[in-house]
Amino acid sequence: LLSSCGLFKKKDLTEIHASMRVATYNTSLFQRNEGGLIEKLSNDKDTQAMQVARVIRHIRPDIILLQEFDYDKGGTALDLFRTNFLTNLALGADTIQYRYGMAFPSNTGVVSELDINGDGKVKAPADAFGFGYFEGQYGFVILSRYPFDSAFIRTFQQFLWADMPGAAMPLDTTGQPYYEKEVWQQLRLSSKNHVDLTVSLPKGEMLHLLLSHPTPPVFDGPEDRNGCRNHDEIRLWKDYIHDASYLVDDKGIAGGLKAGSHFVIMGDMNADPLDGDSKDRAILQLLEDKKVHQGVAGGNLVPSSEGGKMYNRRKNDKGDPSWDTSFFGLRVDYVLPDAGSKIKASGVFWPVTGSNELEIKKGAPSDHLLVWIDMELP
Repeated sequence: LLSSCGLFKKKDLTEIHASMRVATYNTSLFQRNEGGLIEKLSNDKDTQAMQVARVIRHIRPDIILLQEFDYDKGGTALDLFRTNFLTNLALGADTIQYRYGMAFPSNTGVVSELDINGDGKVKAPADAFGFGYFEGQYGFVILSRYPFDSAFIRTFQQFLWADMPGAAMPLDTTGQPYYEKEVWQQLRLSSKNHVDLTVSLPKGEMLHLLLSHPTPPVFDGPEDRNGCRNHDEIRLWKDYIHDASYLVDDKGIAGGLKAGSHFVIMGDMNADPLDGDSKDRAILQLLEDKKVHQGVAGGNLVPSSEGGKMYNRRKNDKGDPSWDTSFFGLRVDYVLPDAGSKIKASGVFWPVTGSNELEIKKGAPSDHLLVWIDMELP
């Protein structure tokens, strides 16, 4: 680990919120080549990065998870994004500073030394522990106004899928295991990483940020290997908030979250509760869990947007388009607080044209939208 909506009018930009704004944003800033994101963000005129920054500066989260943001060991890309885009006066007076930032290693592009796809070769991306052309591609980073508890960071990057009791093992069309036994016993569950990062809040409260970006449940075959993996990547957090004893983190510490802990599950889960291709409506493992705030999960506080309601309705959709967090018509990005949190407001940033808000164009700067909640701990 490396240190490193409700839509708002201009007058709100400098307001200090009594509650804490927590957000997730799949930025689509990933690059095809290692070091490409550093090169991209070295140019403070980069159009896509400027658009991403303008959204963040407009919504002004206190804590934000950025996904599809390539990992580099020195945290250089994250530092460049803060300096060249978030605090750059050339983009306007509404600069925003995050004193604390962290980038996390990812299984993407980490070659496994296993012939995972059975083609007789061992190379990325197909034989990496997570799909990626180089180590850390599609990674995630976090920015915060509040300090991290560096003594308490748990990661499950190396947790083995086979060590999950009753895992959703992919099966071939004959009902036999899709993966060879030797491969299955060494596969990591997390396609990127699963991180429990604790934040220290001003009144002394501790908040656990549960961060991940499960694999999309597509790009496979009848065995549904990615659908199975997505399901169990989501299940890991369900089991974690119930303190499952089988979970062992990368430091060898067993167990999950202790009773009474406050948490927020954050990230692009690549799973919609009603539409899309997820296995067994995988996200319901979290949305229907009583430890999760039910108002945000499926009640009157689900993050929503006027833009989705107006522009994103698709034929045969079962879900409410105002709840969509992507331009491709699915609710896949989540900020899910614990049931004991007090939620003041929530939103998906997709304003309608002519609303006097910062405007975004469909598909730009990302195919995902920023999702936020305003919360207080009891």
